[in-house]
Amino acid sequence: MPSPLTIHFDSFKLTDNQFYQLCQDNRNLRFEKNAYGDLVIMPPTGGLTSNKNLRIIQQLANWTDKDGKGIAFDSSGGFKLPNGAIRAPDASWISLKKWQNLTMDEKEKFIPLCPDFVMELRSKKDDLKPLQEKMKEYIDNGTKLGWLINPQDKKVEIYREDKTVEILDSPMSLSGENILVNFVLNLELIW
Repeated sequence: MPSPLTIHFDSFKLTDNQFYQLCQDNRNLRFEKNAYGDLVIMPPTGGLTSNKNLRIIQQLANWTDKDGKGIAFDSSGGFKLPNGAIRAPDASWISLKKWQNLTMDEKEKFIPLCPDFVMELRSKKDDLKPLQEKMKEYIDNGTKLGWLINPQDKKVEIYREDKTVEILDSPMSLSGENILVNFVLNLELIW
């Protein structure tokens, strides 16, 4: 699988509406836009990574339904961050209050805020550094808790709003701490 492809836009910038329409016109492709306005084309993952991501999202969605205090999103949901980037984390969550404060138009397009929680799952071919930079970007823009799950090395990097990064070796579960209260992600199916 190839790495993400970045197309630089030095002579003009896509507006948010143009970028949204580009995504709608090309639903078989997965795009992000970085803070500089460059287009990032994300390749599809392989079956193993896709299944691992599904298992993570399934657990998050089940907990979200029981908890009732927020809304969970899969990797196809785009968020417009305060720095102007439009990102689609592999899994994310926002509080119900934030969701209810959005207009219907904001809910239907790229959500104009940074998620409270994000998760990125490293694919076998993904370089680690760009994912770490993306996690830092989420935190810098308002994410309170983020997990970078790295199955190849059986490590998890935990990002928090206080900017400290904690690295865990082969954890069997992760706690949602005070952001996803009482959520525990089982990693046995991921390793």
